[in-house]
Amino acid sequence: MRRLYALFFVSGFPALLYQVVWQRALFSIYGVNVESVTIVVTAFMLGLGLGSLLGGWLSARRGLRRLVAFGVMELGIGAFGLVSLTAFAAVGAGTAGAGTLSAGLYAFLLVLLPTVLMGATLPLLTAYLVERSGNVGRSVGMLYFVNTLGSAVACLAAGLVLLGWLGQSGTVYLAAAINLLLGAGVLLTARAERRKPAEAARPVKTAPAGPLPLRMALLLSAVAGFIALSYEILWFRAFSFSSAGDARSFALMLGAYLLGLAFGSALSRRFCASHAVQDGGSLLRTIGTFVVVANLAGFLVAPLLALAVTLVWHYAGGLVFVIVAAGALGTVFPLLCHVAIPPSQRSGQGLAYLYLANIVGSAAGSFVTGFVLMDGLSLTTISVGLATAGVLVGGVLLLGRARPRPYRRGAAVLAVAVVLVLGGPALYDGIYERMHFKLTYEGQRYRQLVETKSGVVAVTQTGLVYGGGIYDGEMKASFETLADDSNMLFRTYALSALHAQPQELLVIGLGSGSWTKVLAAHPQVRKVTVIEINPGYLEVLRDDPLVGGVLRDPKVEIVIDDGRRWMRANPGRRFDAIVSNTTFNWRAYASGLIGVEFLELCREHLKDGGIFYYNTTWHPRVQRTGATVFPHALLVGNFLAVSDSPLEPDAERLAQVLRRYRIDGKPAVGAQGIAELVSMAREVDAPGRIGTRFVMESGRSILARTKGHEPITDDNMGTEWDWLRIDSVDGKPHP
Repeated sequence: MRRLYALFFVSGFPALLYQVVWQRALFSIYGVNVESVTIVVTAFMLGLGLGSLLGGWLSARRGLRRLVAFGVMELGIGAFGLVSLTAFAAVGAGTAGAGTLSAGLYAFLLVLLPTVLMGATLPLLTAYLVERSGNVGRSVGMLYFVNTLGSAVACLAAGLVLLGWLGQSGTVYLAAAINLLLGAGVLLTARAERRKPAEAARPVKTAPAGPLPLRMALLLSAVAGFIALSYEILWFRAFSFSSAGDARSFALMLGAYLLGLAFGSALSRRFCASHAVQDGGSLLRTIGTFVVVANLAGFLVAPLLALAVTLVWHYAGGLVFVIVAAGALGTVFPLLCHVAIPPSQRSGQGLAYLYLANIVGSAAGSFVTGFVLMDGLSLTTISVGLATAGVLVGGVLLLGRARPRPYRRGAAVLAVAVVLVLGGPALYDGIYERMHFKLTYEGQRYRQLVETKSGVVAVTQTGLVYGGGIYDGEMKASFETLADDSNMLFRTYALSALHAQPQELLVIGLGSGSWTKVLAAHPQVRKVTVIEINPGYLEVLRDDPLVGGVLRDPKVEIVIDDGRRWMRANPGRRFDAIVSNTTFNWRAYASGLIGVEFLELCREHLKDGGIFYYNTTWHPRVQRTGATVFPHALLVGNFLAVSDSPLEPDAERLAQVLRRYRIDGKPAVGAQGIAELVSMAREVDAPGRIGTRFVMESGRSILARTKGHEPITDDNMGTEWDWLRIDSVDGKPHP
C-alpha cells in the first residue's frame, strides 16, 4: 500500500505541470482575456469530470484489474504529453483568433484525451483501496492527500525552478517522462500483486458508512467545489495585485492552496478511521463545522495578506493563510464520500458521481465568480457574500439531526452571518491601497478605483495610473523640456523621426490614455485602432479632463480584446506603425507581447516601411530579441523600433512635425523640448548617451551590447520566471 501511495503521489506531480503549461500554451493561442481564460479552465474541468465517469464505470466492471488500467492510463497520458505542444501549435495555427465558443470547443478537444485519463484514476484507485480497507472516507482521504500533495509540490517546483530552467517544452517532456516511468512502475506493482492475491485483497472489517442520501451528497459536493474555486479566484486577484502581477504569484498561491487541500484530506482520515458513522448526524455536524471554519478563514485571507505586506512587504507571507483556509476546505470531500458511499464493489462509481459533482460546482464557481460577479461587484462585496452564504450552508449541516436544543447552534450561526454582513466590509476597507503601498502605507486612498472581471485599475491622488498593482502611466500628454517629461512622452513624439507618413496606427494597450492621445494628435495620423484587454481603463479615463477626450476622438477606435487574439482574427489589417507601451517584462504573460512569435505576428500586420515600436522596460534580453528578429532596430529611451526597412532618424522632419503638434489647441512640446529631441535624433550611438534615459541607439550597437542574452520565445517565457529583474536604467539585476 505504501508503494501505491507513493505512485499516486508521483501521479499528481506531472498532472499539475501539464495543467500549468497546457493552459499557458492555449492562452497564447486564444488569448489571455478573461473570456479565454474561463473557457480554457472550464475545458480542463469538463475533461476531468468525464474522466471520473469513465473511471467509475470501469471500477465497477467485474474482473477488471484496476492497477493495470491505472498503469495503462499513465502511459497514455505520458505519450500524449510528448506530442502535446506540437499538436497544440498545429491546431492553433488554423484556429487562432476563433470566437469565444469556438475557442472553447477547440480547447476542450485538445485536452479531452489526457484530462479524461487523469480524471479516471481516482475512482479506479478508490475502488481498489476500499476492497482492502473497507473504509471509503479513509481511502479517499489518503488518495486525495498523496495526489494533491504531489500536485502542490509540482506547482511550487514549477514556480520556483522548472519553468525558469526548462521552459514550456522542457517541463512537459519532464512530466511525460515521469508519466511513462510511473506507468511502468504501476504495472510492475500490479504484477507483484497478482502473485499474492490473498494477501493483497484482505479487507479490514469496519462498519458501513453513514446513511447520507447520494443526492444530498452530490449537492453538497457541488457546493463545496463552488465555494473552493470561488475563493481561489478571489485569492488569486489579491495575490496578483499585491505582487504587481508577478508570474510566480499564481504558482505559489496555487501550490499553497493545494498543500492546504492535501493536509485537509489527511485530517479527514482521522475522523473516518476513528469511528464508523452509523449515526450519520455526527459526521454531518463535523462537515458543517469545517465548512463554517473554511469560510471564515477564506474570508480573512485577503485582509491578512494586506496586513502582512504592510509589515514584511513580500506577498509570500500571506501563503500561510491560504494553507489554513484551504485545509479546512480539503476535509469536506473525503468526509462526504465517507457518509454517502458504502464500501462495496461500486464504491468507485459512487465516488465518480461525487467527484463529477465537485468538478461541476468548481466550474460553476469559476464562471459565476470570475466571469459574472467580478464584472459588477467589488472584491469586498463578493467576499462578504460568499463567506455569508458558506457559513449558512455550514449552519444547515450543523443543525442536521442536532439534539438537543438545535436553536442554540442556529442562533450562533446566524449571529456569525450577521457579523460578516455588518462588520466584514471594515476588514476590507482600503485593502488595495495596503497591498499597493505595502511598507509605505500610511492611510493613502486612491482617487479612483475600478474593478472588473479583467482586473483592477487605480488612480492615485496625483494622477498616476496603476493596472493590476503596477505603474501604468501618468495622465499627461505634453511637456516643455525633457526634464519635466515625467511620463517619458518623448518616446511617443519621436515617432516622426522614424516614419515619414504614419497615417494608420495600431496601439496595443490603452493604459493611462496619454499615448493614444498623443498619437491621435499627430498631424499626419488619420486613424488609431486601440486594442485594450480591460474595459476598466475606459471608465477611469472617461471623465478625466486631460486625456478623457481620447474616448470621443473620431480618429480613435477602441476594441476590447486580447491584442494577440485580435491580430490573428484580423489577418488582413495592415498599419504604418504598431505601438505598444508594454508592461514590465517580468510580469505574467508579458513575454507574449515581446517574444519572437509576437514580433513575427506584428510583421504580418505592417505595411511596407512599417515599424513595431514597443517598450523594452530596459531589459537587454527584450532589446536583443527585437534586434534579432528584425534586420533594422533603433532604441529610443527604452522603446525599441524594429522594421524590415532601414531606420535612420530624420531630425529635420521630427522638428517640423513637432512644431505642428497641438494638444487641446496648445503646443504639445516646448521649444527646448523640441531642441532636445532633435539633438537625440542627431546623436545616434553617442557614447555619452548609451545607458541613459535619453538615447537613440542603433541595432548594431544593441546586438553588441546584449551579446550572450537569449531571445525571448513563447517556450522559454523570457524573464517571467527569473528571480532577478532588470527593469531600470542602470541595467543591473534587482531581486
